[in-house]
Amino acid sequence: MKKIFLFFAAVCALVACDPVEEDISNGGHITVDELKAKTTVTVDKADNGQNGNVITCSTSAPVNAKWEIGGKEFVSNFAKKKMKLGEYTVVLTAVCADGTELTAEYPVKCDVITDPLTKYMIWEGEFTVGGWDAAPLRFSDSEGQNFPTLSDDIYFGLKTLVVDVKDASDGCQARIQNGWWSTVYAEGISLTPGMKWEIQLTEQIAKECAKGNGGEGRDLNLLITNGSATFTSVYYEE
Repeated sequence: MKKIFLFFAAVCALVACDPVEEDISNGGHITVDELKAKTTVTVDKADNGQNGNVITCSTSAPVNAKWEIGGKEFVSNFAKKKMKLGEYTVVLTAVCADGTELTAEYPVKCDVITDPLTKYMIWEGEFTVGGWDAAPLRFSDSEGQNFPTLSDDIYFGLKTLVVDVKDASDGCQARIQNGWWSTVYAEGISLTPGMKWEIQLTEQIAKECAKGNGGEGRDLNLLITNGSATFTSVYYEE
């Protein structure tokens, strides 16, 4: 009987140490300083000591963590992402056991490419489109004229599309919407010659435009609202 009791006590001790169930100090929440003390955000290093382009984030704090890195969100206590060169602010949103929400920001800079991004081409060619002509810029095999239907992996992977703008008239402006004209995701976007137009796919876009996995099949649709522009490729990089 004594052995059984000791075994039961040991099991209870293990359960009590589970960080998901543990009652953190202050009634189930921690402070921002405590969160930061248990969190690291690092950038890899090149041979010459400069910052590379891979950001790694982790936290051992007993929280539900969500990272925002360069427009992408990762719901996990660990996140890693290859970036283009530039300056970024990594945002950690943490939800404590009692529902308290904390936010911590980490500015980082990527100076040199240590892990090259891979380009995934979606479309390549050349065409010019004028104002309020939606079909040429609709991502649809059946209702578009140039761009293919985007896969669910692209939509729900929340990829950042890069659209190469070869040329654009003075004052050219564009909009991001869906093919049903039911939602405008962004508008008043100025297009210029040689521009790489970055379009961040969001959860809302995925749910409304994807054709599978619960998507409403409305198709992502770009639209020139003033002037004209010439496009040569659409891709994403990771």
